[in-house]
Amino acid sequence: MSFAEERGLEPEWRRAFAEVERLVGGRVVGGERQARWRPAWFLDVECDDGVREIYFRGGRGAGALEFYDVAYEYRVMKVLEEHGIPVPRLYGFCEDPKGIVMERAGGRANLETEADPALRRITLEHYMEILLAMHRIDVAAFDAVGIARPKTREAVALADLEFWEKGYRKGKPGPQPLVEFVLRWLRANMPTHRDSVTFCAGDSGQFLFDRGRITAVIDFELSMLGDPMADLGALRSRDISEPLGDLSHGMRHYADLSGEPLDAPTIDYHAVRFGLNTPLAVVPMCGVAPPGLNYAQYLGWSFVYSRLPIEIVADLEGVELERPSLPDAEARSRPTPHDVLVRMLEHECGTSYEVDTALRVAQYVRELDRRGARVEAEDLEEASAIVGRTLGSWTDADAALEKVVESDWESRRAELLRYFHRRTLRQEALLGPAMRELENAEFQKLRL
Repeated sequence: MSFAEERGLEPEWRRAFAEVERLVGGRVVGGERQARWRPAWFLDVECDDGVREIYFRGGRGAGALEFYDVAYEYRVMKVLEEHGIPVPRLYGFCEDPKGIVMERAGGRANLETEADPALRRITLEHYMEILLAMHRIDVAAFDAVGIARPKTREAVALADLEFWEKGYRKGKPGPQPLVEFVLRWLRANMPTHRDSVTFCAGDSGQFLFDRGRITAVIDFELSMLGDPMADLGALRSRDISEPLGDLSHGMRHYADLSGEPLDAPTIDYHAVRFGLNTPLAVVPMCGVAPPGLNYAQYLGWSFVYSRLPIEIVADLEGVELERPSLPDAEARSRPTPHDVLVRMLEHECGTSYEVDTALRVAQYVRELDRRGARVEAEDLEEASAIVGRTLGSWTDADAALEKVVESDWESRRAELLRYFHRRTLRQEALLGPAMRELENAEFQKLRL
């Protein structure tokens, strides 16, 4: 009996593991599914020379986040492997279900877990050296595997924004004034003075490391051909969930090695553009919340990565931002049903990914019960002043504010920036402990 049969897995995984065995040349003897939204497995494959540790990276599925399928990522990784970039060893591609069969590379993720500041610094330097090596690969190698090359300066500036916006427009659940504001700003401020095109990791800053060295660079599903400054801008987003250390130092190290000066305004532009990609992707998902969605995680991404573009644009525009005052949670003399539900799920926390996602939603609902109405009322008072009439709900505010953005975003951008910033912080506060690694997220200021 196979490992998949012993575990009672679905037919698709029986097919997948059989293909893993064929590609690796051994027998699956153990494994665990990775606890995340993506279907993926850590597998042990017994071969003649011993047990090999394998990672099966499946696709996200047919939902709104499937902008690039996993076969695209495999083609990219093959090119990188052929050019000496330290990606995990590739064994092949499984067609049904779709997934990359690769080695489970050594090292660990998240540079914040490195206690030695000196090792953090040299690890980031090593990553920037690898990033530059990726940027120096002849783009013809990527043309050969069907990766589109931008043909105009405008296309270089916008990168893959239109692709993300298309998915957002298709699934937009209702008015989104902040997103619409940033989209208008991006088109009004394109850095069309640049035409350099290289391979870009896209969602840069993802790697495994050990003792000051990168053991593997990973996650290339959002890679593309474009301006290398796009990868530097995207690092500010990655730094929120996996702190990378002193990004300014890392970027200066990149510039010293490349022999070319950094284009700081373009880096900022791409930080805004890439930051907005997350709301563009997850807003439609949160609007329908399909079964199995890690709802609190996606909301957290939407709030935080909406705030990043606002803070950068405000800095570029010279607009001073202020944090809002937030009411304390209402004191209760006895536990509410929300309290009871949170305690029940906390007791079961760690038993499964599904229980953890349910706990986070329960924590969010509890916080909405404790102070949601008062936070919304304070926010609506500010939004009402902007639109010139009394608003009754955040839904009303969204519709009214989007009309302001459509008609007068440029002349009123300072007040809109201040409001959007305070609103995202209010939303983050209500999500509270369910934010996890994103709670109280602060973005690095660059010194270039």
